[in-house]
Amino acid sequence: MKPPKILVTSAAGHTGYPTVMFLLKRGFPVRAMVRSDDHRARKLRDAGAEIFVGDLFDYRDLSRALNGIQRAYYCPPFGLSLLNGAMLFAIAAEQSRLESVVLLSQWQPHEVHHSNVSREHWIANQIYRWMPTVDVIHLNPGIFAFTYLLSLPMARHFGFLPLPYGDAPAVPVANEDIGACAAALLADPRDHVGKTYRPTGPKLVVPADATAALSKTFGKKVHYRAVSSALFTKAAVAQGFPLSEIAHLRHYIADLHMGAYALGGPTDHIQNLTGAEPEPFDQTIARYARDPGLIHPLLHIGSWFEAFGLMMRMMATPAPDLDRWEARQSYPVIKNPVRSMEHDGWVAAASAERLFLLNPNPEAEERKSA
Repeated sequence: MKPPKILVTSAAGHTGYPTVMFLLKRGFPVRAMVRSDDHRARKLRDAGAEIFVGDLFDYRDLSRALNGIQRAYYCPPFGLSLLNGAMLFAIAAEQSRLESVVLLSQWQPHEVHHSNVSREHWIANQIYRWMPTVDVIHLNPGIFAFTYLLSLPMARHFGFLPLPYGDAPAVPVANEDIGACAAALLADPRDHVGKTYRPTGPKLVVPADATAALSKTFGKKVHYRAVSSALFTKAAVAQGFPLSEIAHLRHYIADLHMGAYALGGPTDHIQNLTGAEPEPFDQTIARYARDPGLIHPLLHIGSWFEAFGLMMRMMATPAPDLDRWEARQSYPVIKNPVRSMEHDGWVAAASAERLFLLNPNPEAEERKSA
């Protein structure tokens, strides 16, 4: 029997790339949707993927990308138009009569979160369950392991790793383990339809565990320095990260400090889905430190002089007024938002290792099953 053809969106990204690779190893034909035909796309093509260059926010491109596809991994780009893109993909998936979609979400979204991106994730999670014919599986990792290395140049050249994470515990997960879960769900979705999965690392860790791994990797002592969110923001601006990402990252840092990324973890979802144990945090950190391209395209370790120049730019960069920036955006800003750990519904779902979803409409579920 001919295997189904699978579309992977954001195929050059953190989770899309490994998803493509795992599916190709399993013998599935894969169409990889990318924004540009760059070196990452060429690596996917060389591995055997069909490359489709297109815009996830252009319905014409989505329709063409889904032509002849049976299953798909939708990985929404992080940004202010997340809901727009998710709804476009849902419409295109129905029109293309897909069998199933694996939808990547976040761990902490709910309807009154401080972050508009998280609220839009929550809306998309609810609406995707209303799709009349396409089966949906939710994949919602928490904190990614690579976020502990966004200040890697400082660690490599100056022996300290500044992060605004305090001593908060979490269960960070490797990109590749998320991709392995997505590939497993796409390869055989039958027993997973309508379910939610939260891939995590194998144990709770704290930021100092990252510096311990870096010390071993670099062969010199690396110290952890807890810094303010404002200082971390200055560093992000100095490295060229857009305010559309930075403004929301601060809300996730606040969730982290309150324990949101530790609640309900670690899970056994990676082992159950893939048959393999999740990669230990120290191994992920060491691997990413040796290959910074796995962390972020904007991250560049460079020489000591380049790292020193970055540090000087960081000190000279004024901290942006993120509240003012958010107020000037066109997206809704709600009154009295709450953190994830302050939301009873989210806490209950997270404690049960589930994504926070409203109770389904029984009549709608019955019509869909019929």
